[in-house]
Amino acid sequence: MEWSIHELSTAAGTTSRTLRHYGELGLLEPTRLGANGYRYYDQSSLLRLQRILILRELGVGLGSIADILHGQEDTAEALRGHLEDLRRDQERLGRQIASVSSTIEKLERGEALMATESLNGFDHTQYKDEVVERWGKEAYESGDRWWRSMSDDDKKRHHQVHLDLVRDYGEAQMAGRSVDSDEVQDVVRRHYDWIAASGTRPGKDYFTGLGQMYVDDPRFGANYTTQRADGAEYVRDAMKVYAERNL
Repeated sequence: MEWSIHELSTAAGTTSRTLRHYGELGLLEPTRLGANGYRYYDQSSLLRLQRILILRELGVGLGSIADILHGQEDTAEALRGHLEDLRRDQERLGRQIASVSSTIEKLERGEALMATESLNGFDHTQYKDEVVERWGKEAYESGDRWWRSMSDDDKKRHHQVHLDLVRDYGEAQMAGRSVDSDEVQDVVRRHYDWIAASGTRPGKDYFTGLGQMYVDDPRFGANYTTQRADGAEYVRDAMKVYAERNL
């Protein structure tokens, strides 16, 4: 049995572009190319993609995934290890759900919040290796110092700014506004300032690369596809315009 690139990407909840990107990196080569140039994948490719997606969900960088896949030939045994990691993630998510539910209940009752309870299960350090791989050790350490220096209220406000940005991008796209319009570029400016709040002002390549990551990485792209499936592409294109004009 085999699947076309469209069928496989749809089943995985990702994009054909992402699968082609994995192929370019040597992570997921197509089993064969059809006469029309289309890519087709067999069961072994399906299993390999499952492992790639699991590792991405666990926060492993693409470079590290290549090493892991190359070094583990026993797929079933490797999946058992991934399953244990996913169960640990499931436990952490369970604590997050309980934490947020408790916070909502206390807010609605007007009760005081406790930081240890409200932040239970949240750990930004889970992405340390990926951040170091993408942008270097200093980038991680700088961001980590900044995050730890913030009060609980500061962190909530920072998160709310991002939620507002996601909403405004979505509303602008649904209204049919061009990515180079003044309205959309004002949203991007706020987006840039939100990123720069950590103390590092992104340059042109960094900012455009971040926009591309929203498209390539389903974990990040999901933030911008709340209203339209191509929301991440819209944000990427808007960020590129901003970078060309201002960075």
